[in-house]
Formats: sequence, structure tokens, C-alpha cells
Amino acid sequence: MFNEKLPVLEESPAHAARRALLGLANDRPFFEGFDPVRLPSPCFVVDRASLQYNLDILQSIADASGCSVLLALKAFSMFAVFDQVRESLSGSCASGVHEARLGRDELGTEVHTFAPAYSDTQVRELLDTTDHLVFNSLAQWIKFKDLCLKAQSEQSDKREREGRLPLSFGIRINPECSQGKVAIYDACAPFSRLGTTRKSFDATLAQAASTTHAGTALLRHAGAHTILHGLSGLHFHALCEQDSFALEKLVAAVEEKWGDVLGLQQFQWLNMGGGHHITKPHYDRNHLIHILKEIRSKYDVHVYLEPGEAIAIHTGVLVATVLDIAHNGMDLAILDVSATCHMPDTLEMPYRPSIWNARLPGEAPYTFRLGGQTCLAGDVIGDYAFAKPLQVGDRVVIDDMSHYTMVKMSTFNGIGLPSLATYDSRTGDLQVVKTFDYSSFRDRLS
Repeated sequence: MFNEKLPVLEESPAHAARRALLGLANDRPFFEGFDPVRLPSPCFVVDRASLQYNLDILQSIADASGCSVLLALKAFSMFAVFDQVRESLSGSCASGVHEARLGRDELGTEVHTFAPAYSDTQVRELLDTTDHLVFNSLAQWIKFKDLCLKAQSEQSDKREREGRLPLSFGIRINPECSQGKVAIYDACAPFSRLGTTRKSFDATLAQAASTTHAGTALLRHAGAHTILHGLSGLHFHALCEQDSFALEKLVAAVEEKWGDVLGLQQFQWLNMGGGHHITKPHYDRNHLIHILKEIRSKYDVHVYLEPGEAIAIHTGVLVATVLDIAHNGMDLAILDVSATCHMPDTLEMPYRPSIWNARLPGEAPYTFRLGGQTCLAGDVIGDYAFAKPLQVGDRVVIDDMSHYTMVKMSTFNGIGLPSLATYDSRTGDLQVVKTFDYSSFRDRLS
């Protein structure tokens, strides 16, 4: 069993110092005994022991609260380690047809799917693949309702024989309560396309019911009942790297605007989305458990969480090699990895990733600007200071590179994709599980 407490390799003083510099919890296994020279370069590496540390925390949350935790495939889809995920979590959540199929084929547990809109072809495929299908608007639900309910009826016996969940449908709501600090990730920002607002929800019901009534009175109208028939869940996702107190504010907004809908007998589940930093050292997990239990009890619904980053955070690194050293007003190091191709969030969010044995400029004698191989002038990882000057051939280990890296990789400029590997701090086992070549670039084109 993966949740058995296997011994962790003995930690060296240098590794302990690195752990402190990276702000890791003292009990987290993290690449003990790891030697980056043993790998091809570049290469993403996931520490199975560190992944299990996160999974154990999330499983404990599920056990204590009675909720279900899903892996957000949009953040982490390395199916080489799905054997561990399968034993710890309830399933996966997908952003469309391909992720849903990956979750079904490679994880084999329940699959929840949401997209801002679906085509007819996508819905037909998802009805066979997913278990919970969430629509972004009542208009999309109305469009596909008959198709969905027909599939629900036709698949009922087959799903029961296969031990699958009954096919279920939900609506994504917009709580209109911005908690995010970065606009590009704020699903509740003005004019957001993600989730229906209560005003839009009521307007659609009113139009269908030929009435101007609003709120709970409208929900009791026969026309509204006809539209909502077949829906059994609500979904919201409005956090990004945030704590349980941000969730508490969000839940209060959901109750204020949507409590009467959630309280209808037909609604059986509530998906609270992702963005929860549950596995960070200072996250208040007891507070989270209290919130989840309170909602479950108050509305008699099953609650889902779908973290991505919380599952993969502090589990992986990206091993790179210095290809060249140059100077233009400062020392420049060209690596065989690219911010643009291999870690685009460093440019999109943006943020400065940590690098092993590196400090901020001025905190160590030798500062280098680290950049990639592409033609993009801004393909720069950042400025880092080292105790010794970098040399051609040196390995550079970029920290926390599991989530939103492998899933966002591109071959812009024909740059090769890093290999994928697993390591295990409990045993020292190192395996390269995937390499890429010219066909990985060519086969995406025509």
C-alpha cells in the first residue's frame, strides 16, 4: 500500500539547509539522496515520497470531513504516478474531452468534467466518459438537457454493473466574491465568462417561466421546475493558492446568493473547486474540515474538492544543464530549458521559481541571469546568485516544477520537451518513464 510509512533516506546537512531555504515542512520527504547527474537533461522529476505526503494529507481531510477529493488534471496529469493517486483520492476532474478520457483510462475512478461551453460532439463523447458533467450556463443545459437525460436513463443499468456512479449533471455558479490576488486567475472578476451569476440564472428562469418573479418564489414556478429538472449539483471555483479563510468568505457568498437553490431537494452535491493550498505548512486544515462538515450538514449534500496544485506542490523539480555562459552588462547563463516552453507560468503569472543552492542577487557572490534557448527575448527564468560561478555543463535544479509545467509544455521554436522521471526518497529508486524526440514536435503539425 502506498500509504504505508516507508523509511526515508537519511538527510544530509546540505539537504536540511536546502529544505529550510525552500520553506518546506520538517516532516516532508523531499529528494533525499537525489543526484541530478544520473538523469538525462532536461528532465522533470517527481518524488513519489513527497507526492504521497500530499496525498496522505488530502485523504485525511476527506476521511475527517466526509467529502471527496479529486485530482485536477489541468494542473497535474503525470499518469505514471496514478497508482498512488488511485489509492488516496476519489477520482479526477477534467476540463474537456481529452482530460476526461485520460482520467477514465489511466485513473479508472470517478470523473467530473467542466468546460465553459461544449459542442454537440463533445457532449456525446463526455456522456460516455464522465460521471458528473457540469454546464457553465442554463442555456447550455437547456440545449443538451434531453440528450443528457436520455443518456442518464440508457446508461443506468450498465453503470451499476460496472460499479460506476450514475450519470449526474450540474451548473457552475459565479459567487461574485473575488478572493484572488492575480486578475488572470480571478473567476469572479467583472465580466467573467466562468459560471452563471444569480441575476443571469433568474433571468433565464423568468424568461422560460414567462414571469418576472425572482428568487425562491420563481424556483417554485412550474416552468422553472421543468428547466432545473435533471440537475443535481452546483459547482464553483474561485480560489487560487488561498487558505481556508478565503474559502469561508466564498462559502458565505454562495450561501447568500445561492442558498435557496442549494437547499432544493434535487441538489445532492456541491463542488467547491480548486485553488485550496491545503498541503502548505501553515494551512489551517481543521478550519477547512469544519467548513466542509457544516455545509454537508446544513444542506445535506455531498461535497467535492478538486485541488491540483495542492496535490503536486513541492513534489517535483526540473533538472537543466548550463549550455553557455555569456556577458552583457551582467553574467548570462543559457540553459537547455525554457521559461516559454517548459514553465510558462513564470512568465504568465508571473513568479520567480526557486533554484537549489541559489539565492537572491546580492546574497551570494556570483549573480547570473538564467535564460532559455528560444528566440523570445523574454525567455528568462530570472536572476540568481550562487556561491561559485556557473560553468558550462553544470546541472541546475529548478524547484517545485510538477504542477502547471508538464501540462503546459510546448515545442515553440522546435525546442525539445524534457524527459519525465520518478524518484522515491524512501528507496532511492530512479526511473525515466518518458522521453521525447522529433516526432513529438512533428506529429503536432501537418
